This record gives sequence, C-alpha cells and structure tokens, in this order.
Amino acid sequence: MGVQLTPITVRHPTTLESLRGRTFAVDGNLELYQFLSIMRTRDGTPLQDSHGRITSHLNGLIFRTTRLISEFEIRPVFVFDGPPPELKREEIRKRREAREKAQREYREAAAAGDSTTAFAKAVMTSRLTRTMVEEAKVLLGLLGIPWIQAPSEGEAEAAFLARQGTVWAAGSKDYDSLLFGAPRMVRFLAVRSTEFLPSQGRSRAVPPEILDLEENLAHLGVTREQLIDVAVLVGTDFNEGIKGIGPKGAAKRLREWGSLDRSPPDIRLKLPENLEAIRSFFLSPPTAPPEELVPGRFNSEGIRKFLCDERDFAPARVESVVRRLSKQRVGQPRLDDFSDAPETVK
Repeated sequence: MGVQLTPITVRHPTTLESLRGRTFAVDGNLELYQFLSIMRTRDGTPLQDSHGRITSHLNGLIFRTTRLISEFEIRPVFVFDGPPPELKREEIRKRREAREKAQREYREAAAAGDSTTAFAKAVMTSRLTRTMVEEAKVLLGLLGIPWIQAPSEGEAEAAFLARQGTVWAAGSKDYDSLLFGAPRMVRFLAVRSTEFLPSQGRSRAVPPEILDLEENLAHLGVTREQLIDVAVLVGTDFNEGIKGIGPKGAAKRLREWGSLDRSPPDIRLKLPENLEAIRSFFLSPPTAPPEELVPGRFNSEGIRKFLCDERDFAPARVESVVRRLSKQRVGQPRLDDFSDAPETVK
C-alpha cells in the first residue's frame, strides 16, 4: 500500500513520551486493517463474538488505541476513507486477487497443520467491511475519540488537517502523506509498535518515526511536485511505476530532468497515460473541512453495553479501560491544548 520511499527519506526515531500531548490525524481504515490482521488466534482465525461477528477491530481500539490516550495523553483523530478514486481501480483489483490467493494458501496450510504458515497467510486475508467501519465509529464516539469521514482518500484528509493546523501531524505508515502535503507525519504510532513481515512469518518491534516534509524535500533537492514525479516512477496506488527504477534512481533522475515532462523519450513512453490526473489528485485531492469532525463524548455505560452486552467482551478488561479513560480528558482536539507540548526529540 502506498509508495515505497524508505531508502530516500529522512526519518527520526522518537518515543511516545516525546510525543506526549500531541494530536494526530490517523488513517482509520489502515488502523482497523492492522487490528484485523494481527489480532487473531494461533490458527489465524480473527477474534469473534458468540454470534460469529469479527471483533478484532474493536479489540484493537479499546485495548491498544486507548493506551496511547491513558498512558501518553496522545489524542488521535480517526480519518476514514470515502469512495476510492477511479485512479485506484487497478490497485484495488490487485489487492483483491492477492487476498484471494492468500486465502487459498491459508486453507492449504491449515489443512496441513502448518500453523506458522497459516497465521502468516491469514494476516494477508484481512478484509475491512463497511459494517466494521461503522462499528468502529460507534465505539470511537463512546470513547470520546474524534473522527471524520473523508470524501475520498483518508491519507489526503489527514494531510489536509495537518496543513490546517487542526492536528500536529498525520499518523500513518504510508509515505503518501508526504505526497498529499502533510508538513509532518509520524509512522508506527502505537504502544510497542510492531511491523508484521509476512514473508518471514514474524513481527519486529519498530519505534515511532517522525518525517518532516520540508526537511525531506531539502534533503532530496526536489520540490513537492518533483517528489510526486519520483513516486510515479517508483509506483503509487494509481500506477505501477517503471520496472528497474527504484527510489534512489528516481530521485536522481528528477533532479536531472526537473520534471517527467522533460524525461527521455523511452521513459515518457512508459509513463501512465493519466499522469496529469495522478499529479492533480496528489496536489488537490477532495477533502472535508475540519468543521465536519465528529467529536464524540465519553460514555462509560455505553462502552460497557456495546462491548460487554452486545459483543461478549470480558467485563473486567473493559472496566479497567473505562477506569483509565475516566481520568483523562478525551474530546475534540483544540490547538491550545497542544501548543505547550514539549518539542519532539529527534
């Protein structure tokens, strides 16, 4: 998912303590997808209630996301994807095929009793449904965690909120946030964050990372428009990229050419026909104004009813979360709430 720019970006490892009191616009769909992927039983089955309804996404929100609030006073704003742009049709098709392939391989591994492979493949079969997203919105509202519905890509909305100063940074694993113009982004924003490596069947611990857009543009010697052209050469959710050109080579070429419009004929022949549409979407995507944020209101009784009575969550565990959150002021973020937060240690 997203463009792969790891080899050429400047990333500053940090700590959750240094991010205390900050507010972040997080990619809600990606967060829920990650919960669905990793919160499973040993054989790869997602967590479910007594009616067979998947609860992994709710489990992640109540037991993981709330730790950021209660332990570090971090205030997330969840941003949910709207309808995908037409540009993304091919990427969506590829993801569906990859999920179906993983599902077949999961069944084969499970039948063979290969639990390690089965779990690794199960992680890749996760599918976030509209029902799950709506359930998540209900729980977020009860927790008092703000959320907003994006008209299109959630990454674009998160970047917009960061540019507007509504949030301190966009929180996402994907570098698309930089392409959409987020002045600052934070990757791996989680307590004991881990990254699952499907090819190795294991997870690795990763610290939060801060990326500054202007710093990265200066480091690469490119403009944001040129960075988008770099991404097009590498490949985005909207195009495949050009075989044999990686991030370092793409950045070098853009510094030489100045623009894909001045690239050699053999390169221009391989560029996507909808290049201008891709550029335009990254530069001016559809976004919703901050006024459309749904603030939510902490409701301890509502949390108990929704999770324990309706979804079979263990009352004792839910109660522990309710007690922790009742001591916190969780609500719609305000700029003056975070203006005195300590400077991030880079």
